[in-house]
Amino acid sequence: MTVGILQIDLFLAENHSLKEKRMILKSLKTRLHNTFNVAVSELDYHDKWQRTSIGIVSIGNEKKAIDSMLAKIVEFVERDRSVEIIDYSTELL
Repeated sequence: MTVGILQIDLFLAENHSLKEKRMILKSLKTRLHNTFNVAVSELDYHDKWQRTSIGIVSIGNEKKAIDSMLAKIVEFVERDRSVEIIDYSTELL
């Protein structure tokens, strides 16, 4: 069994309030869950309206498949115009 963990730090340039941030994050989390069947949670910067950090977790049998999925998730988030990736890290356990 392999657990894949992806942490992404995001900048929300067009955002102007915590309410907008929550709407953007809810949409992104739902799309990630529906597209990749992963668990997604906000990890940090809860009080910052233009910054957030999300954690994404997936479990599977093959390291290659999990690593590939995490790379596809990064590409998916990069294509989202409402957020900008500041940094990301992956870990396979």
